Amino acid sequence: MAKGTSAANLAKVEHIVVLMMENRSFDHMLGYLSLEGGRTDVDGLRPEFANTHDGHRYPVHHLGTTAIATDPDHSADAVELQIGGGAMDGFVASFAKTLADHKVPGHDAAAVMGYYTAADVPVYDHLARDFAICDRWFSSVPGATWPNRLYALCGRAAGSRDDLPPHVPPIYRQPSFVRHLDAHGVSWRWYSFESGTLRLADVHYRLSHHHRFRFFSRENLNWKQRLEIKIDASARSFLEDAAHGSLPAVAWIDPNFSNFNPIGFQPNDDHAPADIRDGQEFVLAIYHALASGPQWGKTLLIIFYDEHGGFFDHVPPPVAPDDDPQMFGRYGVRVPALIVSPWTEPGVVSHTLFDHTSIIKTILLRFCPDALSQTAGSRRFGWVHHGERPQPVGTRVAQARDLGELLTRATPRPAPDRYALIEDAAARAAARPKGAAIERDALARQPATDLQRRMAAAHKELRRLGHPANRP
Repeated sequence: MAKGTSAANLAKVEHIVVLMMENRSFDHMLGYLSLEGGRTDVDGLRPEFANTHDGHRYPVHHLGTTAIATDPDHSADAVELQIGGGAMDGFVASFAKTLADHKVPGHDAAAVMGYYTAADVPVYDHLARDFAICDRWFSSVPGATWPNRLYALCGRAAGSRDDLPPHVPPIYRQPSFVRHLDAHGVSWRWYSFESGTLRLADVHYRLSHHHRFRFFSRENLNWKQRLEIKIDASARSFLEDAAHGSLPAVAWIDPNFSNFNPIGFQPNDDHAPADIRDGQEFVLAIYHALASGPQWGKTLLIIFYDEHGGFFDHVPPPVAPDDDPQMFGRYGVRVPALIVSPWTEPGVVSHTLFDHTSIIKTILLRFCPDALSQTAGSRRFGWVHHGERPQPVGTRVAQARDLGELLTRATPRPAPDRYALIEDAAARAAARPKGAAIERDALARQPATDLQRRMAAAHKELRRLGHPANRP
């Protein structure tokens, strides 16, 4: 699509809402659309897909559980094994190694070849039917969580395809795209359950700009905050902002990364061992808040995942343009991405190649397009913290495709009926015991994941540096 047409389409929206979930591949979450859903327009699963390991064949299959107890490895080395030079045949071998390394008894390495169906992901099934999905959205890095989150926030990582070492909190000094919004007077807000991930990526926002950060829901604070902290009643949450029609131009939402459920809400980021049913409830809450709010007609909601989490996908990641091609010259594994807006036609499947920097491209093209003309010709310039100034976008952002091509309608349409989903979610929430740990049996005994340990260390470090305890 021509740049002018794409920009004109983006002009139809005044609010871009972004939700970045955790660690699931496209085939794992949406591959059923072609295998069981009759969607010939979707490049998803086929019955013949399988991995072979140790003399055994492991075909794709429907998972019998929505909560996988052991977190598959998604470090850079593990992803290399999984991709197998493009054969996409190392997922079972990688997971078998993880299970052996952690001495996990009684677990089947075939779990990473499993997929979910419409009954397991009813909210995504609804959104895929009534809005748009992207079946060529690749994670930005064939590696871990934080390099991918950094590409989504900053258009580049910090010189590694892995997270910082376990003993170092994931606190980075990368200039984010949000600096461009501030420089152009564009409103934005970061919604989270704890400290916003932007604070961990960009030092400029680490201990300041508190008015830009809000809780996703003031009712869903953790037990310690509810018991010990008085929250400012004037500080609205995302749900309240959506209901009141006071969302900013750009709203970024962090899921709840916690592994515990002391007051009745679940971890909802989809990072194993989190139950994906809780992620579905979380997405539904966001979607319904927007769809029933006064700003729906001018809103674009982007739902995507940081990386594939070690789960099978059959599409080899292509070469990626980058200022550091030796380290970051290839995309990571394909991930789910759903584009929800009254300006999209129902049931659309985009085959355009996107990655996480497409979000930066979309936001800047809509609200401050001149920022895209500020490029850096060498990775030696503009990659490190330089005071408070926005930095030039890198090659990855400059060459990324934006999402304007999906906003093709001449007029916005009302959100479709979603109340059966709401009733099902309400019934499940009512049946959930308060004060129970997630899946009180096996999952409750699982140790914290690497992501949870890193996030806990980062929040502790922020508090040590002086971040107020009653602020997200």
